[in-house]
Amino acid sequence: MSTSHKLTQAEMARHLIRAEILDGSLAPGAKLNIKSLEGRLNVSLGAIREALSRLSAEGMVTAESHRGYRVSAVSAEELLDLTQTRIDIESLCLSQAIQNGDVEWETRIVGAAHRMERLQQSPSDTEARITESWIQAHGEFHEALVSACPSAWLHRMRTLLYEQSERYRRLSVPLDTDHRDVREEHRRLMDAVLRRDTPAALQELERHLLATAQIILRSPLLQSTRAESSG
Repeated sequence: MSTSHKLTQAEMARHLIRAEILDGSLAPGAKLNIKSLEGRLNVSLGAIREALSRLSAEGMVTAESHRGYRVSAVSAEELLDLTQTRIDIESLCLSQAIQNGDVEWETRIVGAAHRMERLQQSPSDTEARITESWIQAHGEFHEALVSACPSAWLHRMRTLLYEQSERYRRLSVPLDTDHRDVREEHRRLMDAVLRRDTPAALQELERHLLATAQIILRSPLLQSTRAESSG
């Protein structure tokens, strides 16, 4: 019984810490004080340690020998590696989904896209894309696109890469000086998928994922980390 309660606390702590990492409340590279987290989240010390251990396995935090944990840093090298790997895995998922998808799959995509677009209309495009409701709808749209892929292992790898990419995506939204038309990017991707035009769909997917990476690569966010690493 106590083990079950501890696991529940650990999972709650993991969810809360992860949410703060994703929304930027816990900045990249920030040191995580276990005692402080224990008091602030009102869970046991053991639950915090277990939550941080899980987040370390996911790549969200980094364990330092005898020094506790830090929020995983961001870097141009990691972003490029992560983006290319995500493109590779997501392309495999999407190709198989297009090959195996039925009318229910198509309906799920259209429904998810409609919900995402409606949520993006207010208050402004940039502000909408950092709200929890749009973030959830955005995740559901990308999940719907690949939902007809029959490979459980590809889905597992894709989910891990999506969650890692999400941290960078959220960091990119306020940095978007290009004023990219995300809505149009999603429409082009969806249209190609629904036409079952696999080459076009994969091209739109790659373009969409690279756009986010390029915004961050040109931003002060990674310029400062490059300067620190070379200093």
